Amino acid sequence: MKHAPDLLRIATAGSVDDGKSTLVGRLLYDTKSVLADQIDAVTKASVDRGLDSPDLSLLVDGLRAEREQGITIDVAYRYFATPARSFVLADTPGHVQYTRNTVSGASTAQLVILLVDARNGVVSQTRRHAAVMALLGVPQLVLAVNKIDAVDDAAAKYAEIVAEFGELTRSLGWTDDEVTTIPVSALRGDNVASRSDNTPYYTGPSLIEHLESVPNVTEHNHAPLGLRFPVQYVIRPRTAEFPDYRGYAGQVAAGSVAVGDEITVLPSGTRSRITQIDTADGQLASAHAGRSVTLLLEDDVDISRGDVIAAVADAPEPIQQFTATVCWLADKPLRPGARVLLKHGTKTTQAIIGALDALFDEQNLALLEGPEALELNHIGLISVQTAEPIAADDYAISRESGSFLLIDPQGGNTLAAGLVGDALAPLHLAQAQPA
Repeated sequence: MKHAPDLLRIATAGSVDDGKSTLVGRLLYDTKSVLADQIDAVTKASVDRGLDSPDLSLLVDGLRAEREQGITIDVAYRYFATPARSFVLADTPGHVQYTRNTVSGASTAQLVILLVDARNGVVSQTRRHAAVMALLGVPQLVLAVNKIDAVDDAAAKYAEIVAEFGELTRSLGWTDDEVTTIPVSALRGDNVASRSDNTPYYTGPSLIEHLESVPNVTEHNHAPLGLRFPVQYVIRPRTAEFPDYRGYAGQVAAGSVAVGDEITVLPSGTRSRITQIDTADGQLASAHAGRSVTLLLEDDVDISRGDVIAAVADAPEPIQQFTATVCWLADKPLRPGARVLLKHGTKTTQAIIGALDALFDEQNLALLEGPEALELNHIGLISVQTAEPIAADDYAISRESGSFLLIDPQGGNTLAAGLVGDALAPLHLAQAQPA
């Protein structure tokens, strides 16, 4: 269902106090996606704070620490729907120290709503978040110019912000068709569910109208990919009813598969053909990305968890040494020579970090060469050597099969979110400088 035509995965991002949680609360409230008792609880909490109207941000800020401070710390997932489409929304935090949460929330998004406060315009955190979204390959971006009711000469201010943001997004590789700007007031509801008469200088759709009509693209600027099926489990019942049954269970990560398709098993390179596609509800003739199925093959092939069943036409070449772009998520810095576990799809293997090639300066859109270490929330270019080959695509080709995690082998904590290849290359960065 994650890429079903009527389901759109979205995320919010922006600086602190730009109104992300209020906007999400407004979306939930205006689409009637909250229960009456939730509204009552929010109303009571708002009265206790001395407010005259319900604080809709409380519909999203569920952690006690968030409610006490009036900020978002964790990634809050919410679900809402309109008659035209269903939505899964990740409300991500705005503080710089929680950039890792923003990376997590936006990693599967097909569209990101990036908020700016109309009074402040494009700030450093706006540039940071836009750069992160570009690195993650988010296909569609919406700039919501919030609190537009709180500025004088709103039309001129809106035009100024749109021009500055357009220059930024074009330098990051987006086309004008992939970026939409909308002036909104999350507090009053202007241009959120319906178009507002308070913004006569704006003639485009409301935010919800845009979310309902935007193309449901799953990749950014590249062609569709063939089958990628990481094997999660080998099913062999060995019962009287199924004495010779051998099925390979998992989720279709990319592309599609149909009975009769010729496939290759990676990293071995063995070829076979699909003879049957099983599910809990019966057999299928075909299955698409996001569907969990069990595949049966024509030949008795040696396959185990972590192998990848791929389309023959564009199967990736298994790799053990490669360049990667990582967002470092741990308090302990990353240094050359670090030994980690690398998790790609359903495969986990030992790995060692080679050189730290560059650190990304997201404010100046520049590369700083040869950093000594990557600190918390840093984005950098590194080299990786794995103990076993992995069947990975370049992230520029596929977000699903081009991403991985680095894990602490001692504690099991996630250290970094990684992208196979140089995700910084297409961002038209300035000439690299010494770190």
